[in-house]
Amino acid sequence: MFKNYFKIAFRNLWRNKGFSAINIFGLAIGLAVCLLITLFVIDELSYDKYNINADRIYRVTSDFKVNGSVFLDRESPASMAATMVKEYPNIEMAARLKNNGKILVKKDNQTLIEDNCYYADANLFKVFTLPMIAGDPKTALNEPHSLVINENIAMKYFNTLDVIGKTMHIDNTADYKITGVIKNMPVQSHLHFSFIKAISERADRNETQWTSENSMTYLVARKGVSQKEIDADLREACKKYAEPELKQFIHTTIADLDQKGDHFRFVTIPLTKIHLYSEVTHEREPSGNIQYVYMSVIIAVLILLIACVNFMNLSTARSAGRSKEVGVRKVLGSNRSSLINQFLVESVVTSFIALVIAWVIALFLLHYFNQLAGKQISLNLFANAWILPALLSATLIIGLIAGAYPAFFMSAFQPIQVLKGKLSAGFKNSFLRNGLVVFQFVTVIVLIVGTLVIYSQLNYIRNKTLGYNREQVIVLQNIYSLGEHSKSFKEDVLRLAGVKSVTFSGSLPTTINEDTEVYGKDASMSSGQSVGLETWYIDEDYIPTLGMQMAGGRNFLKNRLTDSTAVLINQTAATMLGMREPLNKFLYRNGHRYEIVGVVKDFNAGSLRNKIVPIIMNLGMDKRAMAMRIETKNIPALISQLQALYRGADANMAGQPFTYSFMADDFNHLYQSEQNTGKIFMSFAFFAILIACLGLFGLVTYAAEQRTKEIGIRKVLGATVTNIVAMLSNDFLKLVAISAIIAFPLAWWTMSRWLQDFAYRTNISWWVFAIAGLLAVVITISTVSFRAIKAALMNPVRSLKTE
Repeated sequence: MFKNYFKIAFRNLWRNKGFSAINIFGLAIGLAVCLLITLFVIDELSYDKYNINADRIYRVTSDFKVNGSVFLDRESPASMAATMVKEYPNIEMAARLKNNGKILVKKDNQTLIEDNCYYADANLFKVFTLPMIAGDPKTALNEPHSLVINENIAMKYFNTLDVIGKTMHIDNTADYKITGVIKNMPVQSHLHFSFIKAISERADRNETQWTSENSMTYLVARKGVSQKEIDADLREACKKYAEPELKQFIHTTIADLDQKGDHFRFVTIPLTKIHLYSEVTHEREPSGNIQYVYMSVIIAVLILLIACVNFMNLSTARSAGRSKEVGVRKVLGSNRSSLINQFLVESVVTSFIALVIAWVIALFLLHYFNQLAGKQISLNLFANAWILPALLSATLIIGLIAGAYPAFFMSAFQPIQVLKGKLSAGFKNSFLRNGLVVFQFVTVIVLIVGTLVIYSQLNYIRNKTLGYNREQVIVLQNIYSLGEHSKSFKEDVLRLAGVKSVTFSGSLPTTINEDTEVYGKDASMSSGQSVGLETWYIDEDYIPTLGMQMAGGRNFLKNRLTDSTAVLINQTAATMLGMREPLNKFLYRNGHRYEIVGVVKDFNAGSLRNKIVPIIMNLGMDKRAMAMRIETKNIPALISQLQALYRGADANMAGQPFTYSFMADDFNHLYQSEQNTGKIFMSFAFFAILIACLGLFGLVTYAAEQRTKEIGIRKVLGATVTNIVAMLSNDFLKLVAISAIIAFPLAWWTMSRWLQDFAYRTNISWWVFAIAGLLAVVITISTVSFRAIKAALMNPVRSLKTE
């Protein structure tokens, strides 16, 4: 029986090649896109789950709001880890981590820049699952200048994993003894360790101050202990250890802060939620966003539904062509169940053919998708054993669901009516089919609006006045390696043709700046008079080099000794301090008095997702980076000159890495995820449009077939090709109009929610909806006209022949 079903199914598919191609290709595209998005979502949801104790590990977040100053950071007090384990039974163990950032590592006669270096407690290997290939995890980080590396680093520098006892020269200062080699960490981790140093060598490792945050704390709860209980323990510890310091430094209590709507607290976030749910703006590695995951799931479902809708529409549209087949079968004794089985088998066969094509499409798109999403997703069936069973099951279900309505619809035809030619299933009378077309175009229009809004926001970001000029600015890294030669290097650079000005500072608007200090408006640091200000160290050339403007007062002056205790603040800091006339007023920190000599006009530091923060600028020589404003058409030549000067500044610099970037590129990098999101949206919109066009093409073909005689009569009576095309297009354009009415408010609500992530954002203009609607109309007319013109040009004699 089933063998016969399959035979008939393949014959029908082959007999109607054009129809079958449209159906199969549309469903294949939907399956391919859905597969890629599913892999992306699974990847996003799997972060940090490789840890054995993942469900019991929590990271502590410092969350402060004092007198309007907001501070949210992933670091916490140095003594917290030991205190929580010692005094609170709910905590089984804890570990501290401190980011060491980029380091210099010597290899033969070269010095290379490496990332992902951390200081850590010996407990790190108990808290996290970091299998050690060589060495003893119990003792690997016991001694200062001990070093644990991953297998990639071992192979890169020694070409072997047998490296225990060997040394690595780091930061041009000290040799570190390798005491362990760990396996490379999974990609799905919020942190990656390439180098791990013993935290015991840091001077601040034993700092007891609870109002100073200098390390990341990870707590492992005992089995059965909830996050709520851990947070309660942290509240108690905060009151016990941090509140006395608050009374001492800013003369306030936690209760006083709560009463004013402020707070001083430590809270936890589960390890497995850091990647998608963290509200910390300065995560060490690029984070995901749970909203993007939800959006991806919705888009995958919608695109797959569009493909299934096509299948249903085109199958029911073929009912006129297959009605006589159904009528003859019923007359010859076929019951309805056998007809339903036949149509369901055809549907499932179509789905499985589409699955094979979908796999090929997914493989073809995978590299492009990985680039956009910043992933390393694989379609390897051996690495992802679940893929094939999941795909086969999903395809079977899709085939049955998508084929169910056509099967029940066509099997219900009455043989007497069919054989008399009284089939009434016209295009205009099918409310379900029209509703499904509306659903398709609602999805298409929403995706088009989403793409336009994302690009509008990115264009707003690119063109917004930021308060500084990022164009024609080169940033050189690794300046601290120059040591005492940095000053002469700066003077040499200034003499180069094309260099207008140069400044030393690691605090740049396009970098992450995390150093926040508490300043008071009086020497006693009384309650209500203290605020947290982001503290930058700059030189006297910083303001003019970056094209910033003074709102009042003056810039730092060269060789003016009194400026060592002078500061500049931005307008936001002045507002937060409640100072209408801040010039020549004083701020206090750690027993030192600082005079405000200038106010810098507000500028956007970091991403436009965040509001402008209060900033205070101290005069200092921050040699983490050098920024220079240039004016030249021959940038490659200038870069070569800079490299020559850098290498020749000192005999020891010959093997040092010369790294640079353009500030404009650094700025664009801040919005890489939004740019990728825009491209992904555009790609999804394209595929949704393509699937919808395939369905439209099939439906207009059906409509033309249903109205063949009507078209012939109209042509005999004088109708032109334009009249015929307009007649066939009219029904579909009405459906597009209904789709737009539904889609516009839905798209506006969705994209308004997305824009809420940005402190500075564009408005959703009317032209976005106008363009989306116009594109939908153009797509419809283009698709419909292609088939309608062919029907309109048909010789009316042929269409009016008696069958």
